[in-house]
Amino acid sequence: MPSCNLTSLRPVTFLLAGIPGMEKLHIWISIPFCSMYLAALLGNGVLLFVIRTERSLHQPMYLLLSMLAVADLVLSTTTVPKMLAVFWFSAGEISFGACLTQMFFLHFTFSAESVILLAMAFDRFVAICEPLRYTAVLTPSVIVKTGLVALLRSFCIIFPCVFLLKQLPFCGHNIIPHTYCEHMGIARLAHADISVNILYGLAVPFAAIVVDVVLITVSYVLILLALFRLPSRTARHKAFNTCGSHVCVILLFYIPMVGLSMVHQCGQNASPFIHLFMANIYLLVLPCWTPSSTA
Repeated sequence: MPSCNLTSLRPVTFLLAGIPGMEKLHIWISIPFCSMYLAALLGNGVLLFVIRTERSLHQPMYLLLSMLAVADLVLSTTTVPKMLAVFWFSAGEISFGACLTQMFFLHFTFSAESVILLAMAFDRFVAICEPLRYTAVLTPSVIVKTGLVALLRSFCIIFPCVFLLKQLPFCGHNIIPHTYCEHMGIARLAHADISVNILYGLAVPFAAIVVDVVLITVSYVLILLALFRLPSRTARHKAFNTCGSHVCVILLFYIPMVGLSMVHQCGQNASPFIHLFMANIYLLVLPCWTPSSTA
């Protein structure tokens, strides 16, 4: 490996390569990406407007849904405009600070969404298993505190990644073979041992997501047990309907993440297009489909 000199420890800019090997298809690939992004902006914007203007929707579940919509907009807007600039104008240059900022908000928002989905599962648990205590348990102050917890936990998990990356020497290596900046994509360019980045980047965020998934699963197991005890078939059907949309959002959120992890672990010989396609799925599909699945 070439030795580092003090003037090249950190590049002024990084270069996002888009999808390497498919540069001639960037324009065509951008069409569905742009369409889904516009659908996400429109759908989540309308959803937020309706929840804000319709007083009957000022309830815990819809307030949590509005938080999810805001998170979806931040998640996609953090990455997609720059992605489209790469596809349309080959404008892949991004400053070191902007790249770290994009990486932070990408992972931060993803972590926050997981907390919001957990809160929505708890909301359904209380509504079905403890309906008489619903208004006492899920008060407006509890919803506000839930949002603050989502922000604080996500910040505490993701900010160390920024600190770890800023300590790495890059020696002029600045081409990121991706459509956006993410933690390991930046770390792999470093002229140094990145074992700490790998361990932290996988262990801590993954552990937090696993805890959320386990708690969501427990909530829905208890919900199903409560549903089967309902004497009326009509009541069971109505309760299933109230949970169905939330389950769809959960699946849309976690399945692409699991699929991406499997591709990284088991698909080392897979085409770079497969890796990048899976990496972009949850940036576009979830924000695009969340409003329709919760309608």
